[in-house]
Formats: sequence, structure tokens, C-alpha cells
Amino acid sequence: MHYVIGVVGLLVFGLLAWLPSTDRSQVKRKLRPIAVMLLIEVALSLALLKTGVGTDVIRGIESGFDHLLGYAAEGTTFVFGDLTDVDKNPSTSPPFLLSVLMPIVFISALIGILQYTKILPLVVTVIGTALSKVNGMGKLESFNAVASALLGQSEVFISVKKLLPVLPAHRMYTLAASAMSTVSASILGAYLQLIDARFVITAIVLNLFGAFIVVSLINPYDPAPDSDVDALVAGGGRDTRPRQSFFEMLGEYILDGFKVAFTVGAMLIGFIALIAMLNGIFSGLFGGTTFQDVLGYAFSPLAWLTGIPWDESVAAGKFMATKLVANEVVAMLQLTSGDDDLSARTIAIVSTFLVSFANFSSIGIIAGAVRSLDEKQGINVARFGLRLLYGATLVSFISATIVGLVF
Repeated sequence: MHYVIGVVGLLVFGLLAWLPSTDRSQVKRKLRPIAVMLLIEVALSLALLKTGVGTDVIRGIESGFDHLLGYAAEGTTFVFGDLTDVDKNPSTSPPFLLSVLMPIVFISALIGILQYTKILPLVVTVIGTALSKVNGMGKLESFNAVASALLGQSEVFISVKKLLPVLPAHRMYTLAASAMSTVSASILGAYLQLIDARFVITAIVLNLFGAFIVVSLINPYDPAPDSDVDALVAGGGRDTRPRQSFFEMLGEYILDGFKVAFTVGAMLIGFIALIAMLNGIFSGLFGGTTFQDVLGYAFSPLAWLTGIPWDESVAAGKFMATKLVANEVVAMLQLTSGDDDLSARTIAIVSTFLVSFANFSSIGIIAGAVRSLDEKQGINVARFGLRLLYGATLVSFISATIVGLVF
């Protein structure tokens, strides 16, 4: 039965993307690439979740990050001492800031090294070029989608800084939608400590294609050939700033990682406290019904359409809504607390849904990042901010539904 519901869910989420479309007449020409990308998503999900090769790939990635997190812990322990040592503090777990967020500093430094040595631009160019062959979009859009998953939703726009002043609003929407639908490699290690690696990796891959499926419905267009874009992509999306020395670059990326870690920490403090306050207020006013319970009921029909059983849809909807109004890390922490007795398939679907930057705070992050590079485009992004969040959230629903179909 869940297969039927999942297929219906995909149709409904596609319809929800098509209804506010900027040009419905163009959608017909996008149906073929949409169908191809859906088939690719299903095939990749099956490969990653249901085959030995896929399991080995995910285990390899997880093992690699485990080693990296171990190296990161060396630096954290040197600075914070016994606070990170479980053996010396057996009654308490290491503070979340130190065990989960501080490794972002080290991962950010590695990204900087890969960027500086041209390895990262090469990977982005190769994957982006291949992606452009199937998505019906231009090279710039494909390059940006891959770069977003590696560099992050703020930093990625530096790589297209030269083109920002001349990009039309519809192409700017696509770039911003890709940035919001993915997650950055620097925070990937944190996610892998919170939820199952299978669903983190699968979600990243599916969202890459899902963003173009939704954009093809909500914001369809045929990108015109552009020699400047071709030159940019051929060059791997090079940063247009003056060339830095290796240690200047390394210091900058380390500080950027430190800022990201503390920014995430600040967001967690604020949002978790606000949600706790709202839960308390709602519970007092409505006889024990919390704010998150209300959100769960509101999201339960959408959760059911992803293939989640109806009797678990309210609990699942609570996590989905929490991600939207707060952020994905808050929702992941609550999901892994184990307070809700959810089936394995529901956990798989919800976990996949949570792996993206689609939340209200991301509107301000992306708009601010773009505005710092080009004020006019930053204003454009702010204007279509809610539409941007709407599209990115549909991407998460589509990815979660596909995982529900194959899991």
C-alpha cells in the first residue's frame, strides 16, 4: 500500500510545485528531463540503500569521516582538555559544541586545502558537466548545485561573483534554490553523528537532482548559451578574489569553520529555547497539547504522502515542521532522542527529509550572502525568499518520498 501512497505523493508534490509556476507553458518541455531525473533518483536510492556496493560506499564515507572526526578531536582536546574525554567524565557526555560542532573547524580547513589545490574545482566541474546533460538546465546551474553541496549555501556565491550583476531573476532563483536544498560538506560530519549515514548520503545525492525537478516545475526556462558562463565553469568556478598564500587561505577557512560552528550553536540555543517556551505556553493553554504537537498535526497529511503510516504521521510531521521553523539540527537532535516509537521506514523517511538547509533562517543567510556580493541580486533573493523556501521544502519531500518507496 505504501507504494501507491508514495507514487501519489510524488504526483501531489509535483502538482504543488507546478501550481505557482512562473510559466506553465514551458513545463511540457521539461517533462522528459524531470522523468529522467526521477528514474535516476530511484536507481541511486536502490543502489545506495539496497545493494552491497552501495552499503560499502556509505560505510567507506562514514569510516572516512570517523577518522577525520578523530583527528579533529585531537585539536579540540588540546584546547578544551578533559571536557571532551568521556573516560574521565563517565557520567556525562561531551558537550555538543565540542563533540559535534568543533569538528566543523577541521573539516572547513580540509575544504580550503582541496579548493586551493584545484582538486575541488575539478570535482565540481566534472560532476556539474555530467549533471547538465540530464537536467535540462545550463552549465552554470549544474556547476552551482554541485558547488553548493561542497562549499555551502553562503560561500558558493563567491565562485559566481562575476556573473551576479548580469544574471536574470529566474536564473538567480535556481542558484539560490540549489544552495538551500543541499548541505555543505563542512557540516556533514555533524550530521553523521546525529542520524544514520545511509540517509545523510542518500539525501545529499537525491537533493542534487530533486532541486532541478522542482525548479523545472516552479521556475521553468531555457537558459541561453553564455560564453562567460562556459568560461567560468571550464575554470572550475574560480574565486575571483586576489590569489592568497597557502597559509592565508588556511587561516581564513579555519576561522570560517569556527564562525559556522558557533553560529550553529547560537541558532540551537535560541531555537531550542524558543520552542521550549512555546511548548510550555501551548501546553498550559490547551491542556497539554504542545506547539510541536500542533505543527505535527498540520504536517501529518504531507508526512503520510511520503509513505509514513498514518498512525506515525503526526509524530513524523512534528520533526518535519521543526526543521522548517527552526533548523535541521534541532529536528535531528529531537529525532535521535528516541522519545517517539517510530518504525525503521518512518525514521528513514524523516531522516532523509531533514538533510537540507530548507528553513526560514536560510532565507536571511542566502539573501545576506548574495547582497554582500551584489546588492541588487540580494534584494531579489529577499523578495522571492518565501517562494525559495517553498521550493526547497518540496525538494525534501520528494527525496523523502523516494526513500520511502525503496526502503
